[in-house]
Amino acid sequence: MAQVHPSGRTVRRRRVGGPARALLAMLLTALVVGGAVPYVSGSGRAYLSYLVLAEGEDAAGAARAGAESRAAGGQVVQEYPQIGAALVYATGPFADRVRARPGIAAVGATRTAPVVAPPRAVAGAGDFSAGTGAGPAAGTGRSGDVLPRGGDRADSGTATVPDPGEAGAWNLAMVGGAGVRAGDASAVSGGAPPAAGAVRGGGSAPAGGAVPGADVLHKVLVAVLDSGVDDTHPDLRAAVDPKASASCADGRPDARTGAWRPDPGVVESGHGTHVAGIVGATRDGHGVTGVAPGVRIAAVRLLGPLGQYYAENVVCGMLWAADHGARAINNSYFADPWKYNCPEDRDQAALTAAVGRAVGYARRKGAVVVASAGNDGQDLGAGRTDDRSPNDRVSGPAPVRHLGTECVRLPGELPGVVTVTSVNRDGHPAGYSNYGRGRVSLAAPGGDPDGGPQGAIVSDWPDGRYAALAGTSMAAAHVTGAVAVVAALRPELGADGLAGVLAGAAAPGCPAGVFGCGERQYFGAGLLALPR
Repeated sequence: MAQVHPSGRTVRRRRVGGPARALLAMLLTALVVGGAVPYVSGSGRAYLSYLVLAEGEDAAGAARAGAESRAAGGQVVQEYPQIGAALVYATGPFADRVRARPGIAAVGATRTAPVVAPPRAVAGAGDFSAGTGAGPAAGTGRSGDVLPRGGDRADSGTATVPDPGEAGAWNLAMVGGAGVRAGDASAVSGGAPPAAGAVRGGGSAPAGGAVPGADVLHKVLVAVLDSGVDDTHPDLRAAVDPKASASCADGRPDARTGAWRPDPGVVESGHGTHVAGIVGATRDGHGVTGVAPGVRIAAVRLLGPLGQYYAENVVCGMLWAADHGARAINNSYFADPWKYNCPEDRDQAALTAAVGRAVGYARRKGAVVVASAGNDGQDLGAGRTDDRSPNDRVSGPAPVRHLGTECVRLPGELPGVVTVTSVNRDGHPAGYSNYGRGRVSLAAPGGDPDGGPQGAIVSDWPDGRYAALAGTSMAAAHVTGAVAVVAALRPELGADGLAGVLAGAAAPGCPAGVFGCGERQYFGAGLLALPR
């Protein structure tokens, strides 16, 4: 996941650097400022983390993966009985040893930079059952903050903006959202407000009343798998469900109170709060309104203290969300350390299989898995280059990889995932957005990084603030909110049915010329529109 800011800068996660001898000091710092994943107790040996997949995709398979891993000298940190897999830390030639064990389908290292020890035991971590943490205390968080023009600087140089007072939501007008104030629909094209139900390009979208009331939406749970969500923000205080929220920042579900909140010591920690606001911020006359105001949000923190979304974090989060009844699971990131995972590499093939099993499990449980297409301006249906992987290396530049279409971005290019591209305020595809015929599902508002607050997407930011960001991350969040709307109206539908309704409702009117809908490479089924 790369986050595109209004400055036009694409912000990368903070990567570790310097000589390898600095690794221990970096990990100690992460313990102090992050607190969630203490990797520093132990022998000081160099451990890698592995996902071990058994042939059986069930609890017996997970037990087999764990037993064979122990026999090969590994330390099992977490078993995933839902998909027949285990998270294991080990040293030396562990992977080759366990691949030779009976009943093992695949083994893959999930990181390339070693750590000095596995994560230590934490009371309550590892349990996929319902969380028991209490919600935030009443009155926590700031409300109604109006910052000076230009705002503060926070989180990777992100500029915060004044409370928008639920005005100027061009993105909601574009998709037919109910949280649009009178006159805001003109923001879609910058001209006069269109006739009721009209969308730029000649398509149609529902009037604002298409979104059900908050009491109906509150029956629906969606999950935001991201950097964490600040549930003390006034727009999100009533939305985040603490019993369905957790941290998976080290591959184990941790449902202790507040574990799902962002870690301010990690770059991009505000990203998940911004995404959650687009999905379901409360409609109360302040701040912003989400696509599905009133929906319950399972906040699942994936981003660890080293600034990575490792595959085990993704697997843990996907399974947690599915087991807690999420009808949509938002994924506005790509799985580290490989930007694209190739089947000819045994490690990368195992990561693809593990995340694929988790996605399949979530879909069978009734969840629509939504993912951002990515912010690299690449055609996912053609050969491409990758000059960022592995992005957890401790020194030196990344090699340039020339890849074919068999190499995939996780989880966005997995079968069954609703992959979302980004359009600007004028309805044209954003220049940064990945695309690809047969590789993307829908287009949605993502904004222009050079357009300032009027051209980007304004949403929530930690500590009661607001920020204007642009990217396919923001576009995906609109689709997740739309899934919640459909699920509230049609609770009997499964994952394919919910996704099918959105595909059928997608506005057929797209810009003329090279960016039109004819090839479907930029829009998939079309521009997101809430169904009537």
